[in-house]
Amino acid sequence: MRRAVFLDRDGVLTRLVVRDGHAVSPRSLAEFAVLPGARAAVEVLRQADLLAVVVTNQPDVARGALAPAELRRMHHRLLRDVPLDAIYTCPHDDAHGCPCRKPKPGLLLRAAEEMHIRLKDSWIVGDSWKDIEAGKAAGCTTLLVGAAGAMQADIAAGFVVPDLAAAAEAILQDFRREPDGIRQPRPEARPGK
Repeated sequence: MRRAVFLDRDGVLTRLVVRDGHAVSPRSLAEFAVLPGARAAVEVLRQADLLAVVVTNQPDVARGALAPAELRRMHHRLLRDVPLDAIYTCPHDDAHGCPCRKPKPGLLLRAAEEMHIRLKDSWIVGDSWKDIEAGKAAGCTTLLVGAAGAMQADIAAGFVVPDLAAAAEAILQDFRREPDGIRQPRPEARPGK
């Protein structure tokens, strides 16, 4: 069984775009950009023999605002630019009640089964409460990144960090504390609290 770092896509690995005054997911390859430092952070995780697996909600597909072929082009570019092991996508909207749409843990459970991942010894890095809740439901250690961490202080993530590089550092520190690769149970708490 392997350990993994599950990564949300937009706001963690890739840049959000501003549409109608809101930060949202890109809808075209022209809008799609990997965040500075994302590649290096994932490389550090991979060097520690951790799988790097994207788990992303993409409801614009169900809403008709994002063509499946365009989503495939974006993910092809992401796989080219960042050393990821896999990308798991939920193309549904909330109304579908899909078990793979975060905050439900379906994407993580599917990846764990297909890639032989020990969820209780894995991490999820996200920028929203949906990512954190999906990670908790799957039994992963949770890390909240970015400006969302400051604005969503009520989200009880295991760690709150400014960006993916800081998340990678926290994961590696957590990983190195565990004797013989066996994770010791610990309560979810913000560092320093």
